[in-house]
Amino acid sequence: MKFSKQFQLYESEATLFINQLKQNNAHIEQDQREGRALLWDKAPLDIDAQKRNDACRIEQQAYVYQSKN
Repeated sequence: MKFSKQFQLYESEATLFINQLKQNNAHIEQDQREGRALLWDKAPLDIDAQKRNDACRIEQQAYVYQSKN
């Protein structure tokens, strides 16, 4: 979508705020990447360990709250 010449140089207040924040805190993007890596980026799965975990799993009863007595 093309804007007219009048609006080509327009930047919203939110954009101006974010740009100013990035200029004042140059490390903010690096901190965001580190936070994402901490919470979301996971190590690749080890297939052998996954198979061992599945083999060691104990089957659950059909009705969990009923005892076998």
